[in-house]
Amino acid sequence: MIELKGIKKIYQMGDEPLAVLKGVDLSIREGEFVAIMGPSGSGKSTLMHILGLLDRPSSGSYKLFGREVSELDDVELSYLRARILGFVFQQFNLLPRITAASNVALPQIYLGEKARPHEAAKYLEQVGLADRAGHRPNQLSGGQQQRVAIARSLVNDPKIIFADEPTGNLASAQSDEIMQIFRKLNERGITVVMVTHEPDIAAWADRVIKLKDGMIIEDVVRKAPPAAKELKRLHIPKTFFLSWREVAENLASSVSSIISNKTRSLLTMLGIIIGVGALIAMLAVGTGAQKAIQKSMSSLGTNLLAVMPGMFRGPGGASMGAGAVTRLTMEDAKAISEIENVTRTDSNVTGSAQVVYGAKNTRTSVNGVGAVYASMRNSQPYYGRFFSDAEGARLAKVALVGNTVVKELFAGEDPVGKTIKINRKNFTVIGVLPLKGAQGPRDQDDVVVIPLQTAMKIVLGKNYVDSVWLEVSDYTKMDGVQEKVKALMRKRHNVPAHKDDDVMLMNMAELQTMLTGTIKTFSTLLGMIAGISLIVGGIGIMNIMLVSVSERTKEIGLRKAIGATSRAVLLQFLIEAVIVSVVGGVIGIIAGAGSSLLLSKISGWAVYISPLSVALAFGFSAGVGIVFGFWPARKASLLSPIEALRYE
Repeated sequence: MIELKGIKKIYQMGDEPLAVLKGVDLSIREGEFVAIMGPSGSGKSTLMHILGLLDRPSSGSYKLFGREVSELDDVELSYLRARILGFVFQQFNLLPRITAASNVALPQIYLGEKARPHEAAKYLEQVGLADRAGHRPNQLSGGQQQRVAIARSLVNDPKIIFADEPTGNLASAQSDEIMQIFRKLNERGITVVMVTHEPDIAAWADRVIKLKDGMIIEDVVRKAPPAAKELKRLHIPKTFFLSWREVAENLASSVSSIISNKTRSLLTMLGIIIGVGALIAMLAVGTGAQKAIQKSMSSLGTNLLAVMPGMFRGPGGASMGAGAVTRLTMEDAKAISEIENVTRTDSNVTGSAQVVYGAKNTRTSVNGVGAVYASMRNSQPYYGRFFSDAEGARLAKVALVGNTVVKELFAGEDPVGKTIKINRKNFTVIGVLPLKGAQGPRDQDDVVVIPLQTAMKIVLGKNYVDSVWLEVSDYTKMDGVQEKVKALMRKRHNVPAHKDDDVMLMNMAELQTMLTGTIKTFSTLLGMIAGISLIVGGIGIMNIMLVSVSERTKEIGLRKAIGATSRAVLLQFLIEAVIVSVVGGVIGIIAGAGSSLLLSKISGWAVYISPLSVALAFGFSAGVGIVFGFWPARKASLLSPIEALRYE
């Protein structure tokens, strides 16, 4: 069953090598009860750890059921520790956060099997603890904890049980009880290999091997071993993947660890909460501003083009002085309307006027527009009506007022049908314009709209129009129309070829793209600043996880000793890091959304919490947990079982 040849183990103590085992040759047959004795420093525990696959020899050959152990990888060794071997430790090594039954059932998980509490209870019954299955280790005596450890070593029906000083921490009466259990196990055919320094404990064994200075000096057989059976070559599954049960157990263990260290976990989450909250808030403000601009600009339409007078320029591009501007006439507007792909036009004039209603008055903008203004500029009144072409032609004194004007003059009174004075001329209010909001420093709702001809001849006294708005049939033809408008105006105004265009064109689509692009860049910058907080939070997670690895090093050693693979340990700590970052991310999303809405209510800023920003923040927080949790998790997974178990 076990065959050692020339086994050596050398530790590096500073610059000096320390040989603990110096060429051990040993064979153990199936069904034997072997005690290994020796003084402190003789190498007996080191030999036990090598036999139990918790440590590797520096040199020599170790065959288990005919398989050379040195040729096995981590997964195969983990399978052997979980299925073939059982280990009983002097320090018991029970997980404190779970019950006795759960401790006993733990090795089943690492074989991809369901943890079977009834079987755990059966093994606890065999060691006389059937009534303690639901107790935690701190509720049991030392002898009872050792019995739980023995029951744990039996749960997967091992062929060999290794016991390292199993009675070292027990009273004499408890020691006898434990040794009677080992004797019964051996009588059932289980091979027992035990390390002890007590002769009365070694007396329970059928074979006693004594070590001194790393070498076997005596091998006494007190009772002939059972008849040798045909040795079957050990079969190890080629694949040994993590099961969903193992993942579930790791998840439960991680949650338990987080809950048991609430303050530390909360402080770890704090960096993620601040980072995600800031990211959500910044993106909400930026996206809200972007959408507000888009909404405001969409009221003008992306297929609209504004033609406005331009400054005359002299030689070298110098201005010709105040008032030297192009004049746009109604004839110019008519000519523009005949350009191909122009569906309709609207000439506008703008000025400032004193508007009076009763005892109240306000100074506001007065816009003279055509009847098509309502449909072209998305300005259908939400209350009342717009004027018609006929009313414009007969210089009707009708007006539509913006929401700001309504508040200034009417104070909750219905304005429709009321008479107001514009520059001392009586006008009848026929409608209220839709809300437009502020665009920069200008309040678009602080306006009165009247017919174009009425504005030019009665209110503002203008012979020229201030702008001509034209609608293009297709947005893709905008560039061609702009060139045609420029060429037409140069021809109509007799602009020489060496001079600049005498009109300015404003493309609403280009202006919208420019403004939203600026806001998007600003939002990205704010998001990057918030992302720095997430990185800082990730560093916090890494630091805390390193502390957690240090605190739970013995637990890592135990899990590996009972069959956990390195990737299982890696997964456990990664799960813990991800849980911390994901929970922190969720709290951060809630905090960010709440602060965004509060900011909107207090300041009046437009905010928009997009699903994309929530998904981005959530994914980033989970990613932070994986990236910054990987190194501590990998550090834990690379520990050898015996190094971890010895950690103080």
